[in-house]
Amino acid sequence: MIKPTIPLEISDYLILPLALRPLAAFPTPATHYLYLRQHAPKIPTPDTARSLFIVNVPIDATELHFRYLFANHLGNTRVESVTFESERDNAPKPAIAAPAAEPKGKVGKKRKRAEDRAVEEYSEASELPKTWDRDLHRSGSTAVVVFVDKASAETGFKAARKAAKEGTKIYWGDGFEGKIPALGSARYLTHQRLTYPSPSTLLSSVNSYMTTYSALEASRAAAATRARNEPDEEGFITVTRGGRTGPARQEEAQEKAEKQKQKKGLEDFYRFQSREKKKERAGELVRKFQEDREKVRRMREGRGRFRPE
Repeated sequence: MIKPTIPLEISDYLILPLALRPLAAFPTPATHYLYLRQHAPKIPTPDTARSLFIVNVPIDATELHFRYLFANHLGNTRVESVTFESERDNAPKPAIAAPAAEPKGKVGKKRKRAEDRAVEEYSEASELPKTWDRDLHRSGSTAVVVFVDKASAETGFKAARKAAKEGTKIYWGDGFEGKIPALGSARYLTHQRLTYPSPSTLLSSVNSYMTTYSALEASRAAAATRARNEPDEEGFITVTRGGRTGPARQEEAQEKAEKQKQKKGLEDFYRFQSREKKKERAGELVRKFQEDREKVRRMREGRGRFRPE
């Protein structure tokens, strides 16, 4: 039987064979093929020039796999980061919207950093604990490998071309056994343990979430209060929901009520004290009425009298 010949390139992609060790479940040696090329996205980024685009990533691939592959087999180059297709598709989105916008004008840098930090902490606290200790990829997925510089990316690609052309046998996954979570039955035992955490772990997670949520709500309320009291560039104050006496002024209303209580003291603490005060006010009104009526009577009596000079 004639063994099929694997081309060196196909559609601008370099084909790099990787040997797979036999396993107890599959004792036959196998070969996996990586497809590499210079990264050329539709919208270039600052990292495009020092990146490689890889297709047909092994399902058990991790960042450590690619770091070891390029550092030990492909030109001794250094990898800065690896972004897998699943990470790009499932990129975390903000859990909630940012706090209320500041009025137009200068915004304090410390205040802005504090609000951004609160949103970031809330996003982290709102994430549920992972139930898998290691991510697997779908068959045929892609990844973007970013090197420390452009020269490293070019060197790594040239070394991959040389290894493919010379038929150098590169074993996938050799050299760092025990440094990544195991697959097989150990993976599912770990998944079972992470799916049902201890009550103390759950309590700690809930407390962290509620603390961060309360801090973020206070930050948003303070931002809304400032927005109601500070004018914009044209000198106008934006009218928002709740009016001038809405929730944004709740703190001020509470402070004013506390001051009134302090001034008032225990003067009207008992009901009979209120009744006595009402009687005193009524008696004072009757007395003033009698005095005014007496003045009017005297004025009427004094009309028409002759007063010699």
